[in-house]
Amino acid sequence: MIIAIDGPAASGKGTLGKRLSEHFGFAHLDTGLLYRAVARVMLDREIALAERDAAHEVALNLDVTHLDDPRLRGAQIGEAASVVSGYQPVRDALLAFQRQFAEQPPGAVLDGRDIGTVVCPHADVKLFITAAPEERARRRHLELLKRGEQTEYATILEDIRRRDERDMNRATAPLKPAADAIILDTTHLDAEAAFQAALDLVKAKVA
Repeated sequence: MIIAIDGPAASGKGTLGKRLSEHFGFAHLDTGLLYRAVARVMLDREIALAERDAAHEVALNLDVTHLDDPRLRGAQIGEAASVVSGYQPVRDALLAFQRQFAEQPPGAVLDGRDIGTVVCPHADVKLFITAAPEERARRRHLELLKRGEQTEYATILEDIRRRDERDMNRATAPLKPAADAIILDTTHLDAEAAFQAALDLVKAKVA
């Protein structure tokens, strides 16, 4: 069984993906971490993000054993990942790994931007998680503050709006709900209510 979860930055899809995987005993992959890992390597090697061929080479040789690196959750790498994820060769290089991950028994939950549309178009359940930009910025702001990163709410809101614009309008795998995705707006839901709503949707879909 494959559960595909898509949505914009800070919509809560990652948290939902992790909780759903734990509930069903499935494997979980936050696919955004793959692009963040590519961005981290490029930043560490001082390679310009505009270097598409270099980004492709990094993606082809990416070590996926360190996706739990706390650095990957930082705002700088998140912004850089939004750039390199727009390169088709980078997406192609990471596609096979994602699809192989999705096929493992008894099931898998993948969250990202194009899971239901590109990575797993035949997923058993497709959820598109969204929330108002202001609420997503508030959540990300609190998340960063808890990690000790001092940043301004206004800056995060601007970054989220810029990433939304870039992700939704890029030529390569733009952010959009799959035609058969179920849309869940979490703007007015806390983490527990959002999880329960997502769980109910999954159960209803596979019943």
